[in-house]
Amino acid sequence: MGIWIIAALVAYFVKGISGFANTLVLTSILSFGTSNVDISPVDLVLGFPANLILFIKNRKIVRWRMVLPLALLVIVGTLPGAFVLKYVNAQYVKIAFGVLVILVALEMLLRNTGKLKLKESKTFLFVIGLLSGIICGMFGVRALLAAYIGRFAKSSDDFKGNISAIFVMENIFRIITYSVMGIITLASLKQALMMVPFMLAGLWFGIFCGSKLNDKVVMKIVVALLVFSGVALIAMNL
Repeated sequence: MGIWIIAALVAYFVKGISGFANTLVLTSILSFGTSNVDISPVDLVLGFPANLILFIKNRKIVRWRMVLPLALLVIVGTLPGAFVLKYVNAQYVKIAFGVLVILVALEMLLRNTGKLKLKESKTFLFVIGLLSGIICGMFGVRALLAAYIGRFAKSSDDFKGNISAIFVMENIFRIITYSVMGIITLASLKQALMMVPFMLAGLWFGIFCGSKLNDKVVMKIVVALLVFSGVALIAMNL
C-alpha cells in the first residue's frame, strides 16, 4: 500500500507540473512488484479526474480545431492496434518510436531556445500528429502526442489545456472499453478510489509549483520528460 501512495503522489505531482507523464512515472515505480495489467486500470481511473481538473482549469485556451482531430486519431488508433501487435514485432516499433520522441523533444528544445529556426512544415506536422494519435491508441504511450502539442503551445497552461482535453476524451473511451472487456474490475476500482486523495494532493502541489515556475522552465521540464520517455522505451525494448 505504501508504494502505491508514493507512486500516486510522485506521478501526479509530475502531471500537475507538466500535464502528462503520470503513466510513465506510476508504471516505473510500481512495475518492480506489480504487473502492468494491474497498474493500467488503476492509472486510467485515477487519470480521468486529474485530466478533467486540468481541462476545466485551462478550458478557455483549448484549440478545438487541433484537439478534436487528434482525439479522434487516438481513439481510432486502438483499432489497428490489434493487427499491428499480432503481425508486427511491437518491440522494434517501440524502439523506433522512442528514437523519434527524443528527436522531436530535442527539436522542441532547440527551437524554444532560439538555436534552431526552421519553417513549419504542414506535412511534417500532419505526419507527427497522425503517428502520435495512432501510437497513443495502440500502445497507450502519449509522449509523441505531448511532443506534437508542445510544438504549438505558447505557454504551459496552453499545453496542459490542449493535451488534457484529448486525454479526457480518450479516457472516456478507454473506461467504457476496459469496463466491457472486464479489465476494470471491482478490485482495481477500489484500489483507484483509495488512491484518489493522494492523486489530488500530488496534482494540487504540482499545479501550485508549476504556477510559480517560468513557462520556459516548465517547457524544459516537459522536454526532459519526453527525452526520459524515449530513453525508457528504448531501454525496455532492447
